[in-house]
Amino acid sequence: MVSKDQTIGGTIFAICLIVGVLYTVGLFYFGEPFVGAGWHLEFWLIAIPVFLAFIAIMAIGAWIGWTMATTPPPKPIEEITSEIEEKKEEKPAEEAVTEAEEEKKPERKKKSEK
Repeated sequence: MVSKDQTIGGTIFAICLIVGVLYTVGLFYFGEPFVGAGWHLEFWLIAIPVFLAFIAIMAIGAWIGWTMATTPPPKPIEEITSEIEEKKEEKPAEEAVTEAEEEKKPERKKKSEK
């Protein structure tokens, strides 16, 4: 039984293979099937993918620029460290004593380690 992902992958593979073969045949076809239309097939087989690649690269660049322009800057590291220090100072003295006592207690060994 074939999973959904394998079916999608096989479909993508088949479509890419067919388009690649048709593109190659169309690019190197030595006839002029559209002479009456006034344009050359070979030109458009090069022009259209180049145009689409150019637009895709510009769209990615625009997306990166938009993301950088709309994302707020991160906090400076000095501000983050000062906030951490302030939180440590705000702890009551009781909590600090209990934490120090817990650190002094020896760790218990497991029965299997004895």
